[in-house]
Amino acid sequence: MNFQKGIKDGLPIGVGYFAVSFSFGIAGSKLLAWPFVTLISMANLTSAGQFAGLQIMADAAGTFLEMALATLFINLRYSLMAISLSQKVSPSFTTGKRLLLATGITDEIFAVSMLQKEKVTPIYFLGLSTLPYLGWSLGTMTGAICGQILPTMVTNALGVALYGMFVAIVVPQMKVHKPTIFAVAIAIAMSLAFKYVPALSGVTVGFAIIICATIASLAAAFLFPIKEDESSGAAEPAADVTDKVKESEK
Repeated sequence: MNFQKGIKDGLPIGVGYFAVSFSFGIAGSKLLAWPFVTLISMANLTSAGQFAGLQIMADAAGTFLEMALATLFINLRYSLMAISLSQKVSPSFTTGKRLLLATGITDEIFAVSMLQKEKVTPIYFLGLSTLPYLGWSLGTMTGAICGQILPTMVTNALGVALYGMFVAIVVPQMKVHKPTIFAVAIAIAMSLAFKYVPALSGVTVGFAIIICATIASLAAAFLFPIKEDESSGAAEPAADVTDKVKESEK
């Protein structure tokens, strides 16, 4: 569990993050100069949270409170991941090191860490999160620069990749976990209601995101609770989902 192994395990994640953050850079270049768009990704490592924040910034009525609440609800899952991961790390992972490396916890980094047979060491986790962090930041910078120098027609076409990213994230989980279909359907229906129902159209983008995400999650959790035996063992859920996705792709 050394730095070199972490770099090797984090390489595929970093390459994927570069491609995804390129779309964020393209979208952000329409609102901010490329150094500021890059700074957003350097200070954050969350795709959904950043895109939601960007939407709130684009909304003339968006507020800092909406951005804070939306980011809190969207990124709340990282707190749960951190609690689970804390049971997997080695004793050398002191409080200071945990605080320093906490920003590197993402869905993919968490999954790779939990699948390790040995205890996760600070130097391994640093290596694991280095390339994803660089890929996310450099991809954003590249996309933001291209967004400011390429023609509008080209940047609009590249912006479609954003929707492809969300489809790629959600669809595999929907194929192996039916309650996810229910949650997605509720979120879509509510989003359409906020868009087209006159009584709800006055709600700003930020609060619409918060309401849709919260209600869809609570409804799915209430109707499809996870049984105790399904949630036992921190490393098993990530491994099971990965295996099921591979089987469904076959």
